[in-house]
Amino acid sequence: MYISRLALDHFRSWNQVVVDFQPGVNVLYGPNGLGKTNLVEAVEVLSTGGSHRVSSSLPLVERGEGKATIRVNAHADGNTDGTDPARTVTTYEVTIAARGANRARINSGPSQYLRDVVGLVPSVSFTPDDQRLVSADPATRRGFLNQSAGMLLTGYAGLLQRFTQIARQRAALLKQLGQHEGSADAVLSGLEVWTGQFIEAGVALTRMRAEILHTLAEPFHDIYARLASGQGEARIEYEPSFAEVLGGDSPELEISEHFQRLYPGEVARGVNLIGPQRDDFSVLLDGEPAREFASNGEMWTMALALKMALFEAIAESRGTKPVVILDDVFAQLDESRRRQILAFANDQDQVLVTAAAKGDIPQDGKANIIDVASLKAQQDIFDVSAIPMPHGGEQS
Repeated sequence: MYISRLALDHFRSWNQVVVDFQPGVNVLYGPNGLGKTNLVEAVEVLSTGGSHRVSSSLPLVERGEGKATIRVNAHADGNTDGTDPARTVTTYEVTIAARGANRARINSGPSQYLRDVVGLVPSVSFTPDDQRLVSADPATRRGFLNQSAGMLLTGYAGLLQRFTQIARQRAALLKQLGQHEGSADAVLSGLEVWTGQFIEAGVALTRMRAEILHTLAEPFHDIYARLASGQGEARIEYEPSFAEVLGGDSPELEISEHFQRLYPGEVARGVNLIGPQRDDFSVLLDGEPAREFASNGEMWTMALALKMALFEAIAESRGTKPVVILDDVFAQLDESRRRQILAFANDQDQVLVTAAAKGDIPQDGKANIIDVASLKAQQDIFDVSAIPMPHGGEQS
């Protein structure tokens, strides 16, 4: 798969811009502060439903605007050199709302939720923050799990959204009880209902996350062994808050008993003390927690292995290679790891690279070099909505 055209309207620092890409390596080149990362972040948002950089939609919308629009022409099947007229071209349009639900359209069709198009244009991003997958707090690893599952498992994005809404409602009732607001009987009755839904959705979410970790575990182990030349054994293990899910077919009763035991503490603090919102997975090196015992170089290699394992899982599941995004990674890597990631990237259908210094540009004579400063200078000249975004099998 590859993207031939990206058009943005009021996304991040871009008022309006159109970028044409080619199969193979595309380099977005220019000084820091021009919005290179924002361009590839837009691809990530369309692909995964969110960004690894922020936890909400608001920062994705240009300041003072109510919404941002992302449009891409994506090519699937056929030849990756773009010469096959039978290659399918699909136009995807995503509207990011500063507040409210995010929407999407395929080939100018009916409006649907963003979650319904997650994974249809799969991508895997390699970023300077990847080491945090090993070293940072559980929220970073949950974000990776959510993005991975959203692209690999049908229905995951919708289930995650439903669970988040249930968790928010249950926490609100806990706060009401703690502050003695409203009828205690009515609030308790509502809490019982929402707790049941919380457990039901949480068990389903935990099982899907366990499936994702199981899918990634073997390729992660093998890729790390190859990248590290056999120096150390790396593994990943799921650490669910609902640990009972992994031990039986009907864990709901045991989990319900946990909530009864935790009830006073939850009311006192006004938060959900257990549940998938507290899940984590451990990254182990020779059986020990990598974040405590691994060197910086080893953590970088494990992070690369995780992302490469995700790439392999998506390619096998969907039958098409994801778009590879290399966001300012070459400035952060030593020469050995540069070679490793370049060897991986050069074998893919399409790679989007951001680089601030000429020394960070991959030395590939066939690379499509895009001057971001020139894009910035032109962004106010045209109306993005008037730029053709062909679909239905036409060529761009």
